[in-house]
Amino acid sequence: MAKTPQQSTVRSFADRIELWVRGKLWLQVVVALIAGVLVGTLIGPDLKWVDAGTADDIGRWLALPGKLFLGLITLVLEPLVFASIIQGLVGSSSGAELKRVGTRMLIFVVGTTILATAIGLMLAKVIEPGKRVAMPQQIAGAATTNRAPAKSPVAKKVPDYIVGLIPTNPTKAILDRDLLAIVIIAVLLGLAARQAGREQAEPFIKFMGALLSIAMAIVRWAMLLTPWAVFGLMAQAVSKVGLPTLVGLGTYCLTVLVGLVLIYCVYLLLVLVVARRNPLQFARDIASVQLLAFSTSSSAAVMPATIETAVSKLKVPERIASVVVPLGATINMAGTALYQAIAVMFLAQIGGVDLSTGDLALVVITLVAASIGAPGTPGISIVILSTVVAGFGIPTAGLVLILGVDRILDMSRTVVNVTGDLTACVLIRGSAKAKAAVAPVT
Repeated sequence: MAKTPQQSTVRSFADRIELWVRGKLWLQVVVALIAGVLVGTLIGPDLKWVDAGTADDIGRWLALPGKLFLGLITLVLEPLVFASIIQGLVGSSSGAELKRVGTRMLIFVVGTTILATAIGLMLAKVIEPGKRVAMPQQIAGAATTNRAPAKSPVAKKVPDYIVGLIPTNPTKAILDRDLLAIVIIAVLLGLAARQAGREQAEPFIKFMGALLSIAMAIVRWAMLLTPWAVFGLMAQAVSKVGLPTLVGLGTYCLTVLVGLVLIYCVYLLLVLVVARRNPLQFARDIASVQLLAFSTSSSAAVMPATIETAVSKLKVPERIASVVVPLGATINMAGTALYQAIAVMFLAQIGGVDLSTGDLALVVITLVAASIGAPGTPGISIVILSTVVAGFGIPTAGLVLILGVDRILDMSRTVVNVTGDLTACVLIRGSAKAKAAVAPVT
């Protein structure tokens, strides 16, 4: 039976829509994100359409694709990081280029982390979110009785921290899944392979190349689950937290989000001024991986997608992206540093602890060191935060107030962390191109 012109037009339009949706991963992720929030609200504590136990069971099943996605990524994360860093180091065209990449990455990480911490402290001092929250009586009592004498958490620990960065037991580092230690081992082995010479290190380099190819194949399988993973993880998170919980600590959440937006704007400004790129195009190019980072709350879990975005969309050479992104997923945590700075001030204001200028300077130093050494996994910020505030004599009882909204804020700061990794890629690529452009012809 022949199709009418109208039917042909509708079919053609449907085909175009299908191709468009298939080619727009970011669109699928956006739809999944919105659907996850809606479903989570329907089964969550706000509407109470189902009891808490049933909602928890439904949330577990909805999150199954997301758990599978994270499981596959976790399976290959360490070998992927290890092999990609070594391949990037041995693949660099010259020692000068390698030194340039490392130096610029270090300057970028330290500079943006210090700036983020300072912005967080400034916003918290001006807005004072801790003074706008009514403390429950039991928490207020604990805050006044559990106050410890303030002490410097940095002065005596920095030397031991630096020495502790060298992993003396590689097997233990792998078994403990210590990503920072694995990165350091990979950097040392990559540099040693360059020093040994291509001929002697060729078997090792080929093995790393094969390992990287196998890991990326598994990553591609995991990426097929991306929209379903985003939907399920968001639905489970919202069903547990509930939307009104976010409103209850609105000023605190708003302070953190304003700070993260400021850091994001700093990144776009760097892209415009230093890399001389269109920041709006840059934002569009990285939107899909940002949404994935938001849903997983882990810069480490989305590292393969971040590398792919840097290479395919931002046109960063693979030898640069394969070094910068794994390093960034491990040490570039400006969003986390900003969040912790605001949280420290928030808890200090709740507990009635006044921090002097010297204390604030130590807070900056401590948070920069803690953030740079923090693994890019969900929930790690709370662990760091509790340690830092205890070191400054700030009561930790108020932590219970921010646990309810930490998941959403964790998602938001992960977006900024991943954006920072991609910003570093284009800045370092831009500096490498500029260097090549002015190099004398021999």
